[in-house]
Amino acid sequence: MDLLCCETTEETECHAYPDPALLGDDRVLQNLLKTEERYAPSSSYFECVQRDITPLMRKIVAEWMLEVCEERKCQEEVFPLSMNYLDRFLSICPIRKTQLQLLGTACLLLSSKLRETRPLTADLLVYYTDNSITLDDLWRWEQLVVSKLKWELSAVTPGDFLLHILSRLPVDSRAWDFLMIKRHAQTFIALSAREYKFSMYTPSMIAAASIAAALHGLDWTGKSGYGLAGLLDELTRITAIEQDYLQGCLEQVEEMVSQARIAGTSDQYQSSNQTGGISPPLRPLGDQNTSQDKIMEHEKAGTPTDVRDVHF
Repeated sequence: MDLLCCETTEETECHAYPDPALLGDDRVLQNLLKTEERYAPSSSYFECVQRDITPLMRKIVAEWMLEVCEERKCQEEVFPLSMNYLDRFLSICPIRKTQLQLLGTACLLLSSKLRETRPLTADLLVYYTDNSITLDDLWRWEQLVVSKLKWELSAVTPGDFLLHILSRLPVDSRAWDFLMIKRHAQTFIALSAREYKFSMYTPSMIAAASIAAALHGLDWTGKSGYGLAGLLDELTRITAIEQDYLQGCLEQVEEMVSQARIAGTSDQYQSSNQTGGISPPLRPLGDQNTSQDKIMEHEKAGTPTDVRDVHF
């Protein structure tokens, strides 16, 4: 039997379409809500478990991991899932700062195996660390991570809730701006995964707050007549999250996005002064980040200087 035409193309990967039967079944959403706590990391592991690493070190490594995913055009779920592994591991196992990037690399390798049709290879990930780790190190830590996590790798992430929540809101999935709303929410989810402070929130709360931030930022709340209060009421109805908690998470997301935009504008201004208004191409190994028009536009994912400082 012949394959479908989209399956015979080697250059493009075929992704599954959203299943309306699954999205419309409330049991699926309820199972996700019940299961998410099972994969939750501790929100206080820096105070109770880790002694040699800091939230800033975590963010540096997280940004490098996100750049790798962007460079390799990984699926949206790979980075948040890898950060779930990293946080859960750090919640139970103290490590040295010299091992943090190695841990992040192992988590990327595992998450890509679960969520990618063509997983990231170990050789490629070692290259992206500027060969600061070895293949043997990576393979040993891959085994260590799955052992410490007791092979519980199919974790629930904010992205798993995205379409379930959007399909229950009065947003037309056929409208041109639906993909824009979804993309904005995915961006906010990825940005929040970099920040340690979001580990106190459940994946469903991060997903709901990211959707609210996307809809509010794109003025859906004004055009639809719902307003922000009406949108929060709808999200509370769908997820059963207390509105005070949801409001607090939304404020954190909007503050994070605002800070990212300010930092991006500043970097772009400095870059324009240095290059005559043209942003530089993919940055060479060791250079600092340069900003693009989109918040999440990441460039060449070589190990930057600050990550090497963490590693050594």
